[in-house]
Amino acid sequence: MITHGNEIKLFAGSSNRPLAEAIAKRLNTALGDVEVGKFSDGETSVHIAETVRGRDLFIIQSTSDPVNDNLMELLIMIDAAKRASAGRITAVMPYFGYARQDRKARSRDPITAKLVADLITSAGADRVLTMDLHAAQIQGFFNIPVDNLLGGPMLYNYFSKMVQADGSFIVVSPDIGSVNRARKVAERLNCPMAIIDKRRPKANVMEVMNIIGTVKDKKCLLVDDMIDTGGTIVQGAEALVDAGAKNIFACCTHAVLSGPAIERIKTSPIEELVMLDTIALPEHKKLDKIKILSSAELFAAAIENVYLDRPMSKIYD
Repeated sequence: MITHGNEIKLFAGSSNRPLAEAIAKRLNTALGDVEVGKFSDGETSVHIAETVRGRDLFIIQSTSDPVNDNLMELLIMIDAAKRASAGRITAVMPYFGYARQDRKARSRDPITAKLVADLITSAGADRVLTMDLHAAQIQGFFNIPVDNLLGGPMLYNYFSKMVQADGSFIVVSPDIGSVNRARKVAERLNCPMAIIDKRRPKANVMEVMNIIGTVKDKKCLLVDDMIDTGGTIVQGAEALVDAGAKNIFACCTHAVLSGPAIERIKTSPIEELVMLDTIALPEHKKLDKIKILSSAELFAAAIENVYLDRPMSKIYD
């Protein structure tokens, strides 16, 4: 795709090397030579082993588990590139960690998403490229341009043939916060929508209160931006079965899958869970019912558009 190989440089941290390599392959280039490790006391060590002076630099790093280590890697790589006189530095963050701490839910709470935005900017990034921010307003936390790519088109394209072949599908939002996301998928798939009303008595605990919409004898597609402990999506699936749904499918952009998530999904009524590869999934977490779609082509197209100063609007066509 990109022919000016003497001007662009792609580097990757250690959080999601397979995705970074797939992006580089689609751009017909190779990842830059960078040594990322740790000193004996646990401090992060970074050394860029090739010249980047004046180059358009893209650093690919998801700030997923271990979140703090991966975040520090990204910040130090940005700082190293800045001090090596890189021309423009874009932080490519397929998954933006700390995105759920975007507001003060209680008195004396931090707004950590804003803090992370300030850290990335202060480190020297000129631009951020990410996907499906948990809260869209996080774009406004930055004083530099932020491109927030959409994972939804890849997900509904995967399900489109299945939905077209069966008129009993209904898209379900697992909570009120995901309504807009689910509505867009329902509109693209041309099928009805339902909403699961829930409440959280405490963090990572969800109780289903009511289902808004008719799901009896329907094939349900649960749509969310991320799955963390699996409580929301699994309890939602169980509530749909109790309400008479025939089949349960689910999809998400970010597969955090922490704590009991894998065991919950394994024993849940979800028949297939489709997710993107914004977070590297270890082998021990891969299940037969989990399908992983590559986001490399979309990120490659977005990187090319940034590099060539072209608009992002046409990359979903």
